[in-house]
Amino acid sequence: MTNESNLSSGVDSEVGSRLSYWGRSLSSDASVASYLENARGRINAALDERVSFGEDVPDRLAKAMRHSLLAPGKRLRPTLALIANELCGGDARDVFDACVALEAVHVFTLVHDDLPAMDDDDYRRGVPTCHKEFDEATAILAGDALLALAFEILSSGARDGELAVRLVSTLARAVGVRGTIGGQEDDVLWAETMKSAPGAIDLFGELAKGASATVDVAVENLLNRIHRRKTGALIVASLEMGAISARANARQIEALRQFGAPLGRAFQISDDLLDAIGNEADMGKRVRKDEDAGKLTCVSLFGVEKTKSLLKETADRAREVLTESSHLFDAESLSFKAALLLVELTERRER
Repeated sequence: MTNESNLSSGVDSEVGSRLSYWGRSLSSDASVASYLENARGRINAALDERVSFGEDVPDRLAKAMRHSLLAPGKRLRPTLALIANELCGGDARDVFDACVALEAVHVFTLVHDDLPAMDDDDYRRGVPTCHKEFDEATAILAGDALLALAFEILSSGARDGELAVRLVSTLARAVGVRGTIGGQEDDVLWAETMKSAPGAIDLFGELAKGASATVDVAVENLLNRIHRRKTGALIVASLEMGAISARANARQIEALRQFGAPLGRAFQISDDLLDAIGNEADMGKRVRKDEDAGKLTCVSLFGVEKTKSLLKETADRAREVLTESSHLFDAESLSFKAALLLVELTERRER
């Protein structure tokens, strides 16, 4: 039995018309929206508990970790883990360690991404970035500590050693050189190349003459690789870890992975779009920075209108994949409907 009744209770039904952390009002099923808002509340409580340190932790470091981890956010990744756990018949109590670990790793990537050597951002989630609120060295250490904390939680809290190994391995692979960090390196390398040699794209075109693939195809492939690693890997892992926590079968895990791939891509496409046309007050961070930094994005490659079309196509694909696998789950459950609503929110997000 799942715990959907626990997740949908205790939340004002008015939340059904607004999911504020996505910046979008929706006339959706109030019970599904309440499910998502309640999940976010429970995740926030778990995060707060995990970074309430006792003695022997430097106070400034603890404050920096809490500042970044507890800043207002959608909690997409831990929510996906919770949804996947319930879709596979698990108990929500068994997945909260994975939820906290996922958000800690995600925030680690944000703290480091905001540093002067990377994107050099002043605001994140509507509050000063970690290095602006504290200092650069403390921000680096806070990110490092959040990464370490994630694996400490997964390894020390598990009652099943084999399950813990699977969860640790899944998260490590998603955030490592083949995942988020590898994608970030590709992203940084492109931007640095464009800044130092703005004509590099023209040179690539010259080199591609006579080759089987044009430079446009090569660049698009690189963009897809950045999206798949930098953003998609951790979103896929969130669904996978939720299913693993529920001891799901191989078919269920694979179906959720297949759903996570287009969902992750849609989320990054929407991020590219919002940076180009979004509102800074809604976003809670600086916009129009990708173009200034010479980043490779859907907008820089395709333009705004084609990016909008691509976002719809990718979101439609995510919905299609999940619907096609409905025989593996309870398609009438709140968790299934919440997964579909997350696709809609991703497609229409304003922050």
